[in-house]
Amino acid sequence: MGRVVRVAVVDETLDLAAHEAAVADPRAGAVVSFQGVVRDHDHGRGVTLLEYEGHPSAADVLREVAEEIAKDPAVYAVAVSHRVGTLGIGDVALVASVSTAHRGAAFEACGRLVDEAKARLPIWKRQVFQDGSEEWVNCP
Repeated sequence: MGRVVRVAVVDETLDLAAHEAAVADPRAGAVVSFQGVVRDHDHGRGVTLLEYEGHPSAADVLREVAEEIAKDPAVYAVAVSHRVGTLGIGDVALVASVSTAHRGAAFEACGRLVDEAKARLPIWKRQVFQDGSEEWVNCP
């Protein structure tokens, strides 16, 4: 069984190298990582910044997701964090890293980790557009 080594919902800069180090394992022949980066556009509209707001249960939900991925016998370790607060263009909102013996399993597990986190995490995003308008995304 895999093990969860790092899960966090924080209002500070996320560190990809720290996530990769957290999943290091001598059995691992593959470490796959993903960074969700704030881009300057969405659906043809210019974006100036994002603001993420999380429910108090967000870290617990993220841990549940990570533990589900870590139950895969091919997975050695999982590290995942989501940032909250105000982020500018180029800032990292989500970092996920997974280690396994082989690359195919690592790509698949990291993809599932990111998809499940995005689907289930109670974190909402406010986009501020270049024209001054704004929109909430993933907000119930």
